[in-house]
Amino acid sequence: MRTVGVASVVMASASCGTSGDRQLTVFVASSLIDVFAEIEAAFEARHPGIDVVVSSSASSSLAAQIEAGAPVDVYASADQLTMQSVLASRSIEGPVEIFARNRLAIAVEAGNPHGVTGLRDLLSDDLVVVLAAPEVPAGAYAGRVLEGAGLILEPASFEQSVRAVATKVALGEADAGIVYHTDIEASDGRLAEVVVPDDQNVVVEYPIVVVDDGPDARAFVEAVLGSDGRSALAAAGFELP
Repeated sequence: MRTVGVASVVMASASCGTSGDRQLTVFVASSLIDVFAEIEAAFEARHPGIDVVVSSSASSSLAAQIEAGAPVDVYASADQLTMQSVLASRSIEGPVEIFARNRLAIAVEAGNPHGVTGLRDLLSDDLVVVLAAPEVPAGAYAGRVLEGAGLILEPASFEQSVRAVATKVALGEADAGIVYHTDIEASDGRLAEVVVPDDQNVVVEYPIVVVDDGPDARAFVEAVLGSDGRSALAAAGFELP
């Protein structure tokens, strides 16, 4: 099993399959890196001889690599827009399956030292707030949520993935950021969550597709959709379709 972080903010352990293993390359949105490491391990245990390599970054960055011809077997995105772009560029007919859902949340340092209670507090001049870049799904979702709340926020920086936002807050380099609920769940207590109410929030859907068709790729997607995948996703805080 090998897990590769395309973005420098992604941290994951790695172990290698044997030289005779068939390699299966899976691109996943950065918010999926932890849960896909678990799905990967379960899949390899059930399929000896397949070495799954999971690469993670912002969905938009992965889509650009796929559209440029990067070899990949399976792609899991955090939004439909980048998925549709990939489908068109590689003439992929699908099927595309929605395997998980998520919601946005405000991430603050453990203990919420600045007393953030909601979106409007992010406008405070006393807070250093970071967001994912607008071209990144999490950044686009955050923009929709802020616009819907009638708020204009100028962040201290735009990050290239949602995990970069979470990492900056966890390290104390920012006071708050808008991430996914599951990013906070995956922070091992380094982050606290300020809930964004449902009437201000968005529902994030994660689609998955086989890019380079083959039995191994189809089997992996079936594993994500099956009991092993659903159990891992639910334990990580994702909502199941």
